[in-house]
Amino acid sequence: MSIQAYQKTANRTADPRDVEFRLFAEVTRDLMEAQKADKFAFGQVVAALDKNRRVWNAMAMDCAQEGNGLPEELRAGIISLSLFVGRHTSEASRNRDEIETLIDINRNIMQGLAAAKGLPQSAADSSIAAA
Repeated sequence: MSIQAYQKTANRTADPRDVEFRLFAEVTRDLMEAQKADKFAFGQVVAALDKNRRVWNAMAMDCAQEGNGLPEELRAGIISLSLFVGRHTSEASRNRDEIETLIDINRNIMQGLAAAKGLPQSAADSSIAAA
C-alpha cells in the first residue's frame, strides 16, 4: 500500500488528534534516538531533525489555510512554534544538546493533545516509548 493511500485511509477513519498524537510520538522518538546516537551518526541526526521540521512546516501550512477550523489564536501560536522549530533545527544540527528543546516542544504538544482526549499526561511519554 502506498503512503498516499494509507494517508487517505487514515484521514477518513482516524480522529485527527489521534493521528497528530501518533505522528508527534514517532518524530519525538526519532529525535530522542538521534540525540543518543553515536557522534558519527550525522545522517541519523539530520534525518530526525528534518522529519520533525517537515511535520512542523506541514502544521504551519495547514494553520495558514483559510478553512482551518482552529481558533485564530491557536493557529497563530502553532505557526510561531513552527518558525521557532525551523530556526532551532539548524542549531540542533550543530549541537545535539539543543535537540532536547525540540523534544520538549513536541512533548508539550502531545500532552495538550492527550488532555483534549481526556488522557493522562503520562500518555505522551508512554506513547513515545511505544512508537
